[in-house]
Amino acid sequence: MRDKLASLLRSSVRARAHTENTDKLHNGAIAPVLLFTDEGSAREGGLVWRGCTADCDAEDGAAGALADGNANPGDKLEGSGAAPDDPVHLKRRVGLFSGVALIVGTMIGSGIFVSPSGLLERTGSVGISFIIWMACGLLSLLGALAYAELGTMNTSSGAEYAYFMDAFGGPPAFLFSWVSTLVLKPSQMAIICLSFAKYAVEPFVSECEPPDALVKLVAVISIVMILAVNCYSVNLATKVQNIFTAAKLVAIAIIVCGGAYKLILGNTRHLQEPNFASSTATLGNIATAFYTGLWAYDGWNNLNYVTEEIKNPSKNLPLSIIIGIPLVTLCYALVNVSYLAVMSVSEMADSEAVAVTFGNRLLGPLAWLMPLAVTISTFGSANGTLFVAGRLCFAASREGHLLDILSYVHVRRFTPAPGLIFHSLIAVAMVLYGTIDSLIDFFSFTAWIFYGGAMLALIVMRYTKPHAPRPYKVPIFIPYIVLIVSAYLVVAPIIDKPQWEYLYAGGFILGGLLVYLPFVKWGYSLPFMDKITVFLQMVLEVVPTSTTFEY
Repeated sequence: MRDKLASLLRSSVRARAHTENTDKLHNGAIAPVLLFTDEGSAREGGLVWRGCTADCDAEDGAAGALADGNANPGDKLEGSGAAPDDPVHLKRRVGLFSGVALIVGTMIGSGIFVSPSGLLERTGSVGISFIIWMACGLLSLLGALAYAELGTMNTSSGAEYAYFMDAFGGPPAFLFSWVSTLVLKPSQMAIICLSFAKYAVEPFVSECEPPDALVKLVAVISIVMILAVNCYSVNLATKVQNIFTAAKLVAIAIIVCGGAYKLILGNTRHLQEPNFASSTATLGNIATAFYTGLWAYDGWNNLNYVTEEIKNPSKNLPLSIIIGIPLVTLCYALVNVSYLAVMSVSEMADSEAVAVTFGNRLLGPLAWLMPLAVTISTFGSANGTLFVAGRLCFAASREGHLLDILSYVHVRRFTPAPGLIFHSLIAVAMVLYGTIDSLIDFFSFTAWIFYGGAMLALIVMRYTKPHAPRPYKVPIFIPYIVLIVSAYLVVAPIIDKPQWEYLYAGGFILGGLLVYLPFVKWGYSLPFMDKITVFLQMVLEVVPTSTTFEY
């Protein structure tokens, strides 16, 4: 184990002398509690091996002394990477095209292929459903523009977590990381992968419902595949995202072209029916209908989770948003018109998979293309979801709000492997024990609490940090509008139709304080965690990053 540690250090660390008067290591042995840990969390910068006072290089100094059991107190190990002088941090590899692909790829998942039926069912009206589809797109765009200001003002990864730290301090930021890490991102991943699995196996069991065990098995396999891609390489993950985004746009184009063909032939009767006469919408139904529509749009804020990896973020972040979200909104509008060119309102409302019904009606022997399109779309969306979820773990852990190991990066591949693995394990558990319907309402209700919180953070920082650099700045009415709508989306369903899920969500958020006070505020740590951290570092070959951000 000592040889492996020395090898890892030699390949990844440049040592520099830093003299301190501290006790020598017990009997010249390695002190596992301090192995590869960062002094005073990541705020101090660099990695501290409480070991020696030798002037040394990576080959002959701290790493060699460590291998020989002769480390002394005080060595400062700064940076690590494939080369001795290459520090470990997230690399800027996401350009404009990849940024647009990440937004479009994570937004267009299973929602547009499934959600139209649920939205029609809750509104009872084609007209109102179209209005809600467009309103969801507008709300997503306004929210994303506000996030662009936040993301260019604070370019650290973590999105809402980083903004809450800036505006409100530790407790609200911790509550977001607590809920997002354990519930929001894993449940989103589980929903998408369950949808992927359902449509992946459907062509092979077309005469009956796919067995639940088979669906869950395929969902778990898909999570493992996506995890492997994201742990292996950031470049590979973004290439997969780009390819699957292009493929899902081709699938959208097939639906739109098929609908246009039917419209040219004169199939417009379903679009000419009284659009508001059959409406059954109430204030509560409209809010839950927004949940259904906004699920299809969710992902509009995902680029903010990876701002440390965006090339020229002050330019590419807002530009990616301005290109990506209107493109998705246009696609959704055209797809809904195409559905109604082929199916009646009642057929859409009764269909569990609108795109599959569309394919069966229009494509004949090529109907299998629609389940394939959904699987491509959902796989790409799941890839993007995990890509950003690992960065949330990374950002929160770096501030001491999650386990230290979750902020570590692979020493050669520069991927936040521990955070990715952590999210994937929780997603697998949710796949095994949850259902799509039970997860969506819980996800949407909880997510919009924090989206509204981000708008409040922007408003607060306009007054508390008026002179902070803002390369991109939105009109102040935009965050106010999104904040008001967020409050409506959270409060209206509780008043109109209370559900236990809403109580569970609120209780889970507040329950985070029971974790925050002892483990973050008062600094208590479990005695065995240091040994676990060391073991995981050795197995995963990860180290803390050298890049720090002050909030």
